Amino acid sequence: MPKDHYEVLGVSRGASADDIRKAYRDLARKHHPDLNPDNAGAKQKFQEVQVAFEVLNDPKKREQYDRFGHAFESMGGGSGGPGGGGSPFGSGGNPFGGGPGGAEFEFDLNGLFGGPGKGTAAGGAGGFADMFKQFGGGPRGRSAPGQAPTKGADLQHEITVPFATAVLGGEAALSLQRAGGKLETISVKIPAGVEGGKKIRLRGQGDPSPAGGPNGDLLLTVHVAPHPCYKRTGKRLDIVAPITLAEAATGAKIDVPTPKGVITLSVPPGSSSGKKLRVRGHGVQSDGAAGDLFVELQIAMPEGLTEDDAASIREVSERYPQTPREALRW
Repeated sequence: MPKDHYEVLGVSRGASADDIRKAYRDLARKHHPDLNPDNAGAKQKFQEVQVAFEVLNDPKKREQYDRFGHAFESMGGGSGGPGGGGSPFGSGGNPFGGGPGGAEFEFDLNGLFGGPGKGTAAGGAGGFADMFKQFGGGPRGRSAPGQAPTKGADLQHEITVPFATAVLGGEAALSLQRAGGKLETISVKIPAGVEGGKKIRLRGQGDPSPAGGPNGDLLLTVHVAPHPCYKRTGKRLDIVAPITLAEAATGAKIDVPTPKGVITLSVPPGSSSGKKLRVRGHGVQSDGAAGDLFVELQIAMPEGLTEDDAASIREVSERYPQTPREALRW
């Protein structure tokens, strides 16, 4: 008896599509003939894994297999008609559900595979070969004629890029361990403005197809490393710029590094810590538009003040009385 496809892949009958793909990838690597040249049973096991995956990875084939077992492969996956009594062929064992008194069928091997023959039902039905093609019958190990070959499984991976690369775009190197333990380094293009948690699809960089079809894709989840000075919110960038007491009191010109290069900002006289200066268009640029940059001023008090220095500051404060905490509330 053919082995149960679920047992071959080592998954339960309620396994998700992701569980089935993961089990296939693991077993295909384990039993690949190229990796087991001295194991005579590896090739057979590898073929069993391919066949099981081809059926269970296709929702329609899996549904038919769950209903009829291996019989669906030999009869095209047709469902039993009324009064089937549990037979996959319906009443009377007829593959089209006809019982006594129903339509009669006769066919030869040529007709079965679409060549000249008697594969036509009474009443003008299209023949057993049409039914065979409809439900995906064909030689094992490759897709049936007229059907697209099964695509290889997609791979999931994560990558962490520098803050500046996420804002400006660039390239990053990614190391992948392929089947057989081969380590491969690929270059990944990071689009400008990508946010943490977003996915990048690299077509054709996934697992190979079990039936000669195209490779799967590689899905990269992008994480962004923090920046020591900058913070990002969407397209907005924020930075804290320290200024001296004199610059805050009398005003000044200060240089600030930005994604577009160093810019010069004017600090208004009498600026307090927490005051924010907005620089339009110097934030994150993506989708053809750029956000803004907000520079928050923070007064850095000088160290080593003498008693005379402190007295001078108190004198100035007394001449200009303030109530800076008046608006504070619980």
